Amino acid sequence: MKLNRQTTLRSQATVTGVGVHSGLPVNLTIGPAPVDAGFIFVRTGLEGADREVLATAESVIATDFATVLGDAEGPLVATAEHILAALRGMGVDNATIEVDGSEVPIMDGSAAAFVAAIDQAGVVAQPAVRRFLQVLKPVTATIGDSVGAFRPFAGGFRVEVDIDFANPVIGKQSYALDVSPERFRREISRARTFGFLNDFARLSSAGFALGSSFENTVVFDGERLLNSEGLRHDDECARHKVLDVIGDLALAGLPLLGAFRSVRGGHKLNHAALTALLADRTAWRVVEGDAPRRSRVPAEAGRAIVGGMVAPAYSPDVS
Repeated sequence: MKLNRQTTLRSQATVTGVGVHSGLPVNLTIGPAPVDAGFIFVRTGLEGADREVLATAESVIATDFATVLGDAEGPLVATAEHILAALRGMGVDNATIEVDGSEVPIMDGSAAAFVAAIDQAGVVAQPAVRRFLQVLKPVTATIGDSVGAFRPFAGGFRVEVDIDFANPVIGKQSYALDVSPERFRREISRARTFGFLNDFARLSSAGFALGSSFENTVVFDGERLLNSEGLRHDDECARHKVLDVIGDLALAGLPLLGAFRSVRGGHKLNHAALTALLADRTAWRVVEGDAPRRSRVPAEAGRAIVGGMVAPAYSPDVS
């Protein structure tokens, strides 16, 4: 497949599970989308017509416990981050995501089932050049002691995560990933969501985590991991935070060229940092060309060096 071309899915594939917060059964079907469409959620199963929402930062209406997308009429789909991470991590540019419930199914708490669905559907090149959103200067967002920071990076899209939990089983962990389909599949896709037993009663009484179980969540109490099968990686929690970052930053609408570092972050921080980046019209531009390779050749004014080829660069005004 030519990496300088946009991609979509060859056919449809469906996964079935439950919503981690609603506890209700839900079917999700991924399928093809046209050139430049991005990721389009189609909410089915509603009274009247289906409703669509484009997966962009502007469509985010909540980030407290998951990333929730909606429109002027209200929320449409929650827990969007894992399917978005799978699509972006596996190099898909354009896709439809049909969901017949209020939430993307949690599956086993990771993106593995969605990667398998992408494999089943197949990824195909489209007759249009791939476009990237290139970070041009540092942009930082801070929420309390949490920090999310973008910076320019010549090697493609890099995610760096630092977490620090008082729980002694987790503690301090770090993970850095230069994102590619191969590394996403191997290192990140199977990392599961995690939580704490003492939070469950509070969340469930507020109507959240009703579908949470040991089948889809890594659960810790004060000093122990409670899942009998153990961890998939010693640093699974940090890896899952990387997964969440990739999904949340997929809401940029285009694959990123740049690095993002998250310190004690979560969905709210990821969204705040992305919103800050997009709001600064001098901090990014759109470039076209091959998937990037490391190069010491600087971008020229008005152009960008992408994968050894000089591509036209578009300002935010005409992107």
